[in-house]
Amino acid sequence: MKSSNPVLSRISAAAQQPRYTVPGQGAPAGYPAGGGYPEVVQSGHVDRMTIDDVVVKTVTLLATTAALAAITWITVPLEITRPLLYASMFLGVIVGLVISFAQVTNAAVIVGYAVIEGVFLGLISRAFEHAFEGIVLQAVIATLSVFLAMAALYKMKIIRATPKFMKIVIGAAAGLGVVMLVNFVIYLITDSVGPLRDGGPLAIGFSLVCIVVAALMFVVNFKQIEDGIAAGLPRKYGWLGAFGILVELVWLYLEILRLISYFSED
Repeated sequence: MKSSNPVLSRISAAAQQPRYTVPGQGAPAGYPAGGGYPEVVQSGHVDRMTIDDVVVKTVTLLATTAALAAITWITVPLEITRPLLYASMFLGVIVGLVISFAQVTNAAVIVGYAVIEGVFLGLISRAFEHAFEGIVLQAVIATLSVFLAMAALYKMKIIRATPKFMKIVIGAAAGLGVVMLVNFVIYLITDSVGPLRDGGPLAIGFSLVCIVVAALMFVVNFKQIEDGIAAGLPRKYGWLGAFGILVELVWLYLEILRLISYFSED
């Protein structure tokens, strides 16, 4: 999965650039006026990224993903599940990388990504549910619980996103992403999931590590979004922040789904 969230790194980088300002507005508290964004000469105001806006956009993407997952689950014939699953997975990776590295802020493109992920999640969730009854609801509840817990820990400053913390977590997520990519390529060649996904002790340990890192990535996400808001980035960057959170939620959900399945096998 896309674990290192490069798009949020780009938000963080953009936040370190000069700030956007408009005529008649001074520098926000805590930010020197001399190093601000070049002044935007226009009669109106600049819509800026806010936490409420990011929340609304995140909910929009989650609702879109959930709706498409439900529609796919109900309507897609079983006989085309496998090809459509792979098609949606690869398309999701491609579109996700384009959004991340091209810094796409177009709402239609990012909502389109949520649609693709919804199709993918609907198919893979249905497959797991057919194999292990009740597993999807458990995974959804666990995923949302982890997300809300990390949001609370960050809000209460129990976990602080220091530069060292962020460097370690992002590095760990990137490393896991490489390992999963290699494992998937091996699966395509050998048709064997390998010890990282076979339900054995190593697979359980690997999923636990992925879950921990995915949870910690939310702290990185929150910090980078917070930095973008403090820097006065344009409102369109809220879509990038919401996209990044969706990516992590999907990764976390899939790892929890796999972990529960390991303990549900006969």
